[in-house]
Amino acid sequence: MAGVFKAYDIRGRVPDDLDAAMVRKIGAATVRVLEAQTMVAGRDMRESSPRLAEAFVQGVTEAGAQVINIGLCSTPMLYFAVGHWKAGGGAMITASHNPSEFNGLKFCRAGAVPVAYDTGLAQIERLVQTDLTEAPGRHAEIEDRDVGPAYRAQLLKFADKIKPLTVVVDAGNGVMGAFLPALFDKLPCELIRLYFEPDGAFPNHEANPLKPENTADLVAKVRETSAELGIAFDGDGDRAMFCDERGEMVPCDFITALLAREMLRREPGATIVYDLRSSWVVREEIERLGGVPLESRVGHSYIKATMREKDSIFAGELSGHFYFRDIYTTDNAEMAALQLLSIMSREEKPLSELVAPLRRYHGSGEINFHVDDKAAKIELLKETYTDADQSELDGLTLRYADWWANVRPSNTEPVLRLNLEAKTAKLRDEKTAELRRLLES
Repeated sequence: MAGVFKAYDIRGRVPDDLDAAMVRKIGAATVRVLEAQTMVAGRDMRESSPRLAEAFVQGVTEAGAQVINIGLCSTPMLYFAVGHWKAGGGAMITASHNPSEFNGLKFCRAGAVPVAYDTGLAQIERLVQTDLTEAPGRHAEIEDRDVGPAYRAQLLKFADKIKPLTVVVDAGNGVMGAFLPALFDKLPCELIRLYFEPDGAFPNHEANPLKPENTADLVAKVRETSAELGIAFDGDGDRAMFCDERGEMVPCDFITALLAREMLRREPGATIVYDLRSSWVVREEIERLGGVPLESRVGHSYIKATMREKDSIFAGELSGHFYFRDIYTTDNAEMAALQLLSIMSREEKPLSELVAPLRRYHGSGEINFHVDDKAAKIELLKETYTDADQSELDGLTLRYADWWANVRPSNTEPVLRLNLEAKTAKLRDEKTAELRRLLES
């Protein structure tokens, strides 16, 4: 069991780190920690997922809670089901984009509020290590339900006058291949499919659109078909990245800036939350449009908590997570795609033209450094850049008039992650090299 309880979920190799017996205990422990009368259970397409989902359901019912079983689904569908049916919590059996030998669980409370290590996972871990999860001898009911129709109806409420557009989608052999056709059947768009067959072995490429090698086929197909938009989903369907009509991947912070435009059109003056690693253009665009920009720590539990606290309508993260208040303040890649199609349709401009004004700064991208003593390196940076406007909201952020940098420690590895942006490419390169020397020294 060592190491499977992470900052935001449970994840490990099956069966070496995570097996059905442990997941059954996790199910029972979850009921106790969430004090749930009803739990929604869903799963992805991995070979081990049906077995682990069955074990989780068994643990939940043995602990006395009813289960609404929605079977194969995306993580956003699981979140929606918990909110829509007012369940006491939910669990998604998935390892997202990890290789086929991995699996895990993502949890939420009533109202689709996330459960992270410091808000419940640590308690579940402690219970699993005790005898408290032994079955008490009573079994609650299991009800199979289809959340798909209600879920799609909610999404389509926000599909604003979308015009006939050609869209290439790479589902990466993840769960989205099972559900996107029903959504696109309600749209006037032509859908060109790549790897729509759900297959947990991921025979074509890893289901992680953040890696350029995993979007190469999408880029090629957009260029081949002269499509207006390309979309790549991850394995459990809660993240997406977008490709313009020229076959160029669009950075996720630029997508956040574009979607903020749509959200502020709907709710003028609204608060928009964004990942603190985002380009200056995100804050500038939100302010230009009359919204209230608010930066957040990286990670879905932090972003969702900030959104709820500030009644924010929308948030965006560099990892391809986009969050919407109108779907229980959860991350929803399909909703992001629909909003982008709405903007392109209303403004009658190609995506590259919409993005072009946002390309006014020069970013480094995320660079990882192996560092044994992460705290010491952070302290070194603080002492080196004493003239900077410093923030420790998440790692260390250094701000100057013409450049900024954020250095964050990994939750699970001896790694520091650097993101840097400057007003000129020359300054970006100089400051990146400067920080590299400090971090590698």
